[in-house]
Amino acid sequence: MSTVWRIELWHITLLVTLLVPLTPFGLLEPWAFLLGGLFMGLNFFLLSCGVRWVLTPLAGKGRLRAGMLLLFLKLLIFLGLLSVLFFRFEFDVASFAAGFSMLLLAILLESFYLFLKVSH
Repeated sequence: MSTVWRIELWHITLLVTLLVPLTPFGLLEPWAFLLGGLFMGLNFFLLSCGVRWVLTPLAGKGRLRAGMLLLFLKLLIFLGLLSVLFFRFEFDVASFAAGFSMLLLAILLESFYLFLKVSH
């Protein structure tokens, strides 16, 4: 679980690091950028907790079914929230996508960090 926390920390660091210099130039709409980052960060955290809960060594069939159902419900809820965001509120979709994709960069940074840690 510590890897998930480090990825989330990288993610928050990237969001703040890009938000501060790019917002004054009008390159990012701050609320859309942060909302995209929050959406993806929360989704990643819930997914990692759900998968960890389902894939424990002693998970029985009931726990696997419950975990799969919870992950499916999480997917529906997040797709519903995403639909509401795009159809009910007007915000910069490019800034949202930039915040959304910062998690991918955070995962790459964490994997690079782990690679350097193992190789030394």
